[in-house]
Amino acid sequence: MINTLTQVQLVRSNMDRSLETIASDPTVERQTEYYRDNIRNIKSVDDFLADDRIFRYAMSAMGLEDMIYAKAFIRKVLEEGTASSDTFANQLVDKRYAAFAETFNFASFGEAATSFERTQEGIVDKFHRQTLETREGESNQGVRLALYFERNASDVTNAYDLLADPALSQVVYTALGMSDEFALADIDKQAAYFDERIDYEKLSDPDYLSDFLGRFSALYDLKNGPQAVSSPTLEVFAGGTGMVSMSESLLSSLQSFKLGGS
Repeated sequence: MINTLTQVQLVRSNMDRSLETIASDPTVERQTEYYRDNIRNIKSVDDFLADDRIFRYAMSAMGLEDMIYAKAFIRKVLEEGTASSDTFANQLVDKRYAAFAETFNFASFGEAATSFERTQEGIVDKFHRQTLETREGESNQGVRLALYFERNASDVTNAYDLLADPALSQVVYTALGMSDEFALADIDKQAAYFDERIDYEKLSDPDYLSDFLGRFSALYDLKNGPQAVSSPTLEVFAGGTGMVSMSESLLSSLQSFKLGGS
């Protein structure tokens, strides 16, 4: 039976091929071809918001697909930019908006804002990764959470970076075995608890991160039950059966995970 631990390991160990499979999907290919062909023609915030296909692609690539409807909000983010600390994007707790304004930096570069690698192939790469995570999440939200954490772990410098992001904090709550009520505790007490148990600098270390995600995945299944479902990655690497056998029990794997700084 496939479970979160197995599926996360499968996706992470075959990431390049998984992304190639996503990129070759006909729907993704069409969306990407349009973006590549037209992004250079976007010269202003008005152009950007007016081309719905470009806008949707970019928002999805940056993990903001839930805010595609909020064009007035995004206009304010883009028009003010990030050059000063009091801009709209920099005042928002969710740092994805500042990252979006930095990537599509019309405020600083005007018509040249879409001429950079980060707005062209950089966005394409992000779109492929986001699409992979989204599709894996359709089968198992635990896998999507683990992949999201992996992608953002190197940017985490303290507990408040984790607590400001609901997805990142959910991974940590699960990995530390915390109850749902823990999220209601005083924010500073939560941060102190995280500080005692997570080495933020080592989240950039592949081995430490792998252990952390392994612990999350195992505990996610203990809480939610293993997922007997297929996924895009399993279709490629398991002959389309959607099933991967476990060589060790989930509990045995869980016992090997350690979170300390050593």
